Amino acid sequence: MKTNIGITKANREKVTEVLSKLLADEFVLYTKTLRAHWNLEGHDFHTKHLFFEDHYNAIKKFTDTVAERIRKVGNYAPGTLKEFLELTHLSEKYTGDNSSHDYSAALLDDHDTIIQYIRENISKVEDDFKDAGTADFLTGIMMEHEEMAWMLRATIAK
Repeated sequence: MKTNIGITKANREKVTEVLSKLLADEFVLYTKTLRAHWNLEGHDFHTKHLFFEDHYNAIKKFTDTVAERIRKVGNYAPGTLKEFLELTHLSEKYTGDNSSHDYSAALLDDHDTIIQYIRENISKVEDDFKDAGTADFLTGIMMEHEEMAWMLRATIAK
């Protein structure tokens, strides 16, 4: 059925591009946070194991809501690992050890990348692509990432 939500097809396609890249970033970050949760070692294992679990559960919800937002604007979400790796701004590689410090620092970099990407696109989505709903949605996701980044930053502060 045709999508008629007051946004042109061309603009809905551009919004979908933004959201698809975000979805890929969220999925890669979800996977990397799972890795930290699974492989963490050190004196703070239990605390950080639960900390990373909270984070990956939140990020898992983001993947679902971003994919659903793509559907709401009338398009289909990417859903293969190949597509995610082609679209993501993040690297799936990890070069640190299994300490909470190294995992936290790596995940913080990824959250910061996502925050910057969203921040760069909020006004484009609202002003250029005429989609205030998605701009508001992106603002909410960005704020959640800002909170997680703050927590990670506080964890690795000296």
